[in-house]
Amino acid sequence: MSKIYLAYNFCIEPKEIGSEILIAELENTPFESFEDTENGIIAYIQKDLCMPETVLKDIEILTSENFKISYEIQEIEPINWNKEWEENFKPISVDDTCVVRAPFHPTENVTYEIVIEPKMSFGTGHHETTFMMIQHILENEFTNKSVLDMGCGTSVLAILAEMKGAKPIDAIDIDEWCVENSIENIERNFCKNITVYQGDASLLNHKKYDCIIANINRNILLNDIQAYATCLPLDGDLFLSGFYTEDIPAIEECCNKNSLKFISKKEKNNWVALHFKKN
Repeated sequence: MSKIYLAYNFCIEPKEIGSEILIAELENTPFESFEDTENGIIAYIQKDLCMPETVLKDIEILTSENFKISYEIQEIEPINWNKEWEENFKPISVDDTCVVRAPFHPTENVTYEIVIEPKMSFGTGHHETTFMMIQHILENEFTNKSVLDMGCGTSVLAILAEMKGAKPIDAIDIDEWCVENSIENIERNFCKNITVYQGDASLLNHKKYDCIIANINRNILLNDIQAYATCLPLDGDLFLSGFYTEDIPAIEECCNKNSLKFISKKEKNNWVALHFKKN
């Protein structure tokens, strides 16, 4: 039987920073996925997991004087997710070198071909941030480097890192759905060096990586950059995305405080992906 979902349609003022904070808070609840809208976001949750009077009770931004937030709830007809993705998920080509496609798409003749079935997980390459992070990985050396894919979503970035010779690789996401989907996609691409964990930056104690990839959102990144810096050796690489052009000063300031030097920037439709090195 197909699951029935509720869609919480949030109208948020101011939108950009409010949406980031709201998603960061909702990620700690049973909400499974989020969709950007003109006025805010839509958050999806299984109906049988939702107690409307309590599911939002601990979301602090809803009572903040700095934001004006309203929402409406709509029940969604059961969705055949396989059919939905087959109709709407198109292959993504990045710089004619890497293609991200679904199992039902034909094979493409490129250097790196990643096959994923994203379902409700984030990270298909369609979003600007994932696209730019793929570009960063393509342009940098990963052979025999230990890698962390933080907020892994579908684990498309971890999979590409392994294809470029990285090992070992940890992929971490707070969402159970993403963890399950990551494991499926890793097996689908015959990867042998990726281990998936459910959790957050608290899992990083005493961990060391040559390279960290984190495509999350501004507030989580600002909170976790210090933990990332601690995990990196001298000249270790940090790739960050999930935020807007106007967030660069705050991200760069936090990185500078943690001995991370700016290397390069990518921009796409006001979204940004930055590369730093530990110094």
